[in-house]
Amino acid sequence: MKEVKIESTLTVYDNFDELPKSVASLMQHAIEARQKSYSPYSKFSVGAALLLDNGEIITGSNQENASYPSGLCAERTAIYYAGAKYPEAKIVQMAIIAGSTIKQTMSPIPPCGACRQAIAEYEIKQETPIEIYFMGEIGKVVKSNSLANILPLVFDKSFL
Repeated sequence: MKEVKIESTLTVYDNFDELPKSVASLMQHAIEARQKSYSPYSKFSVGAALLLDNGEIITGSNQENASYPSGLCAERTAIYYAGAKYPEAKIVQMAIIAGSTIKQTMSPIPPCGACRQAIAEYEIKQETPIEIYFMGEIGKVVKSNSLANILPLVFDKSFL
């Protein structure tokens, strides 16, 4: 028996203003998408923006339903639309902003497990990493150089 240690390396920006201009622009698209969130039940709104290698920016927001499992997170809304509209394009970067509509969120909020799995599928399919930036409403912004970095033991097609 041996113990295996798995680590993730993240870059943390102190605030939005420290981001490179291109990333700040993408995050601004996520902020605008968040305003279109339909989240009357959780009171937790999320916006996501994707930069594709063809220059297109795709956005998504979380969409809830009274039958809770029927809703969809912002990240999957955006990634599935990108896959449907631009099936050959690669996702270069993803920006996510999330927070409560009841109180201000200052901690960076990463994609949920289901979204990580969906993003992993696209990262594996395109054979290139997806840079992921995430934040709460204010405060620090976290960057992961790839989805594999935040989901190291990914379930993929090799198991099927």
